[in-house]
Amino acid sequence: MTKSETALRLNLDNEPDKQQLAALQTLAEKVLQPIRDHFARGVKVNSALRTLPVNRAIGSGDSSHHVRGMAADIEIPGVPNAELAQWIANNLDFTQVILEFYTVGIPDSGWVHVSYVPEDLKNQILTATKQNGKTVYLPGLVA
Repeated sequence: MTKSETALRLNLDNEPDKQQLAALQTLAEKVLQPIRDHFARGVKVNSALRTLPVNRAIGSGDSSHHVRGMAADIEIPGVPNAELAQWIANNLDFTQVILEFYTVGIPDSGWVHVSYVPEDLKNQILTATKQNGKTVYLPGLVA
């Protein structure tokens, strides 16, 4: 949940503080473990905690839930990302679930971003796509 190729390459600290560690634990308990239990497979975490320097290094905004340890970009090998996002949307409480850069007909394309901010469980569902070279967020799951 803390490994970062960017942090390693740029020699940046990506170790969690106590608040980030507690947030990562909550994310695991409330979101990742229920996903693992349902699909009976390991959840591949592509990115979870990104300390502010790491987050800035990849060009993400300072308000990202990743900075607080409250978000993960995930996949499950063998499970289409659209199916994973739909299951989360239908079965869990969350702040955001975003089906990111999914291509219809290519089940393992893109990834699923899911965040869990205990005081803001708004169950927002989005799809991220590129339009004219810019990331656009569409409401709902577009797959």
